[in-house]
Amino acid sequence: MSSLNGHCLCGDLAFEVSGESLQVVHCHCESCRRTTSSPVTTFLIVRRTDFRYTRGVPKVYASSPGVRRSFCERCGSPMAYESDRRPDHVDLYVCTLADPAAVAPQTHVFVEEQVSWFEILDDLPRYAKTPRDAEPIRRGPA
Repeated sequence: MSSLNGHCLCGDLAFEVSGESLQVVHCHCESCRRTTSSPVTTFLIVRRTDFRYTRGVPKVYASSPGVRRSFCERCGSPMAYESDRRPDHVDLYVCTLADPAAVAPQTHVFVEEQVSWFEILDDLPRYAKTPRDAEPIRRGPA
């Protein structure tokens, strides 16, 4: 990947990613579901040093201790997730990209919190929480 860019719904916020993505994940946790009002959230995880806003400054909400979620103050679009556990990374909402098809999901995380009536029909590994020090609980749908 050479460069990716994206923006919020109204265009007040825009960003650029200049480096390689670290991972693309489908997150099923309750917090992400509530932030986006959808059954799953897909993130592009990048190095903080490879990311910058090119237009505007987002508002930031501390959604839990050590977690910050950025959004557009005007249109409300969620833009980024940041955590003290991973201070060198920024998780961007894939659908804020100008071309969301430019990246492909690699895994599912927090499937122990997945909504029972929603399933993505792919063969990607699924983790109860995260891949850190864990094996996938399965590959593919339940």
